[in-house]
Amino acid sequence: MLTLIKNGAVYTPTYIGSQDILLMEGKIAKIGEISEEVVRELGVETTIVDATGKVVTPGFIDPHVHLIGGGGEGGFATRTPELQLSDVVSAGITTVVGLLGTDGTTRHMTSLLAKARGLEEEGISTFIYTGNYHVPTPTITGSVKDDVIIIDKVIGAGEIAISDSRSGQPTVDEIAKVVAEARIGGLLSGKAGVTHFHVGPGKERLSLLHKIIDNYELPPSKIYATHINRSKELVDDAIELARKGAFVDLTAGEDTYELIGYYKENGGDMDQLTISSDGNGSLPKFDEAGNLVGLGVASQKTLYQQVVAAVKTNGMALEEVLPLVTSNTARALHFETKGNVREGMDADLLVLSEETLELEHVFAKGQHMVHNQTVITKGTFE
Repeated sequence: MLTLIKNGAVYTPTYIGSQDILLMEGKIAKIGEISEEVVRELGVETTIVDATGKVVTPGFIDPHVHLIGGGGEGGFATRTPELQLSDVVSAGITTVVGLLGTDGTTRHMTSLLAKARGLEEEGISTFIYTGNYHVPTPTITGSVKDDVIIIDKVIGAGEIAISDSRSGQPTVDEIAKVVAEARIGGLLSGKAGVTHFHVGPGKERLSLLHKIIDNYELPPSKIYATHINRSKELVDDAIELARKGAFVDLTAGEDTYELIGYYKENGGDMDQLTISSDGNGSLPKFDEAGNLVGLGVASQKTLYQQVVAAVKTNGMALEEVLPLVTSNTARALHFETKGNVREGMDADLLVLSEETLELEHVFAKGQHMVHNQTVITKGTFE
């Protein structure tokens, strides 16, 4: 089965002009001027997608997703549901990284691993972090390092909570040990070995992470802090952390596109910034006394909407915004075949309306998931 995407304005995420792209066996086989007649003469079943007047981009990578749900801060009835395949692909996402959140007792690492394997079988690429908010953090083998080394889908530790009333209130020494274990596991297995940090609204902000970088023999690139959009003061702190070489991540919300602009205008290193959805995670609201006063569920579609808003409302160039959900994320997580449109890379591609950036086609590892704005490949029980 071959797929030929014709005449699209291709972003790698850098714009390279109008190109044809041939997909074969889950990979990008060729980019350039490709004759439809020659391809058909091969005698192989071929799908032709006319991308005239459209843009072609890498599939989005979402580095923070609650695959088996999250939440529970308001009691057992507030546990959020599992993610479904159509939720992912309808948001233009072709690769996800799953994690646990607050609850590492009734939600388990083995369940997260099984869900990731299931979604992979259904067509997208999946990875997971080992652990949850707390330190010591739950693992599968009993060790962060061993999980990263032994379990193929585990690429690091997370999400470890800091500056939050729901965290285990770890010391800098305790979280430095987690970062060290994840890093060593990554070295020995050829993986990213990052530690992904949930950052709460606390007054300490990113101080623990600055201390790790300043006082320990640990590479800053192995620190990956998320939820940095809680306040402009936290964004300012994240700008400083990124300058030291750490990766920082905005959680997609109603005003994320404005914070992308704020980060850039205040000297933030755009190469160290990513965006994630927090998909199927709970969105609790607490009052000043720490009481739960409201609860929502995060949608992966918000990620796609904020990318569009950054371009259409904020006036940023598409090739400046795309890396935040493609190549930057791939670099942070060492996904060598993801996040770029190049020959030999995984055939994870989006076809968008050039005028509106509306999502029209999604390909994940070469499989057609969304066709003419309709999800055509759904999960087993959808």
